[in-house]
Amino acid sequence: MLHKKGKSFHRECAGRVSASEYRQAISLALSQELGGAGQAAKATMRWTGASERTVKNWLSASYGPTAEHLIELMRHSDTVLAVVLELAGRNEAMTTERLKRIKEELADVLTTLDVICAAEDNQRAE
Repeated sequence: MLHKKGKSFHRECAGRVSASEYRQAISLALSQELGGAGQAAKATMRWTGASERTVKNWLSASYGPTAEHLIELMRHSDTVLAVVLELAGRNEAMTTERLKRIKEELADVLTTLDVICAAEDNQRAE
């Protein structure tokens, strides 16, 4: 048993994210990605399996998702993933992932353009 005036186990961490900041960030991320409250709630419920009341609490920033729900949100939402990485001070991880995705998308666009140009060249040759 610890005495009331004994050692404190609570320590302050520099740069630590407050519960309020976490709730606000997740709420904003979900609203930005999914739009209006009704639309956002339905999609979030599908993604996480959480109840409607729970999801509405997340959207209103009254509460934040627990770890299990947060993982599901990050699995489905690039915006939530980016916000969590930003809160953790790991922005460079998201930048690398975005660059990979952009590179893949550009490769797809170039392939499509090659197909279109080849089709036009065939039409002209005929």
